[in-house]
Amino acid sequence: MPNRLVRALTGLATAAALSLTPVAAAAAHAQPAPAEDASKPVSGLTAWDAVPLMGMGVNIGNTLENTAAWETGWGNPPVTKEFIDSLAAHGFKTVRVPVAWDTYAHDGKIDPDKMKRVAQVADWITSDGMFCVINIHWDGGWIDSDNKKKFAKTYRTFSPEAEQKFQSYWTQIATYFRDRDQHLIFEGLNEESNFGDPPDKKAYATLGHVNQLFVDTVRATGGNNARRLLIIAGYTTDIAKTATDKFIIPHDTVPHDLLLSIHYYTPWPFAGMDRDERWGKMRMTWGTKEDLAELRSNFDKLEAYSKAKDIPVFVGEFGVTSSKDPRSRAKWMLDVALTAHSRDMVPVLWDIGQDVSRKPPFALSPALSFVLQQLQAFDKDDASADRQ
Repeated sequence: MPNRLVRALTGLATAAALSLTPVAAAAAHAQPAPAEDASKPVSGLTAWDAVPLMGMGVNIGNTLENTAAWETGWGNPPVTKEFIDSLAAHGFKTVRVPVAWDTYAHDGKIDPDKMKRVAQVADWITSDGMFCVINIHWDGGWIDSDNKKKFAKTYRTFSPEAEQKFQSYWTQIATYFRDRDQHLIFEGLNEESNFGDPPDKKAYATLGHVNQLFVDTVRATGGNNARRLLIIAGYTTDIAKTATDKFIIPHDTVPHDLLLSIHYYTPWPFAGMDRDERWGKMRMTWGTKEDLAELRSNFDKLEAYSKAKDIPVFVGEFGVTSSKDPRSRAKWMLDVALTAHSRDMVPVLWDIGQDVSRKPPFALSPALSFVLQQLQAFDKDDASADRQ
């Protein structure tokens, strides 16, 4: 582990005692503004070039991927430019925008008003100098038909209908955005790649085909898409199922313009469970030696795979439910972010409004305020070490 990461984590308990206060939340508004030239067009970046520039990211979750009512159906207000500006002011460098396209499509055509709205949000993000990631999110689960009742005939397959829609939607999306610069990044899909559990050779081949179709379709639209950075999906975005020679990385016409998507919610009883289930009990706390060893072991495995395959990792989601012990929650968030960051990965917090308020003044939760402060200190320490 890099010495700077050891130093950052060593002082965590003391820092937490001082930082998890209302003062910390207020201090978040004192984050430095984006660099003066941050919003200028960028081109010629490789994925490895982009990783340090992408910094810490955040999702605008439960919003434009809403399948009940566009944008507001799950309780969040419409995204405003002021909200986007606040993300930049808080210090975020990347914003992931999950999108449901198929739910609102008409005869295979993306609703033009939905396309314009996504473009408006994306342009707000990139004009603030941040990277914007647009994807096809869950959207009803049509990509892998991972609902036996709903998709009885095509369960866990990439059906011919799904393939046709997937290629068509990415052609439409990529064509619409092909003149945007490299601040805009496309992500082929979310977690909907469960073509077998456990995955066999056929399942990996199916996801390989999906990822290849995504890359080929975007590249074929020309313009800036010829060199656009693209994020391919890991197998259900799971580390163990992805960091294996069975996983197929697609061929690209240009080298080093792909990133690999992984999500991290481990251990699930702490990160994801709000109540006990028949198969397991939830955890309210996290931070034992065993917990830290598990985190580092998982990311060591992912780092080794990333280096061996020469593809950087985009941790497109990590998060923990807001009901957990506040100090454990802050510690988990920070440790995941630092562990990813120190291994040249891009950590992107899953947020649905619980850690970044969607209402003015768009305040941060005490936990996230603490995390961002510590990451700033880590970055300064890192920059100082590089100059020595």
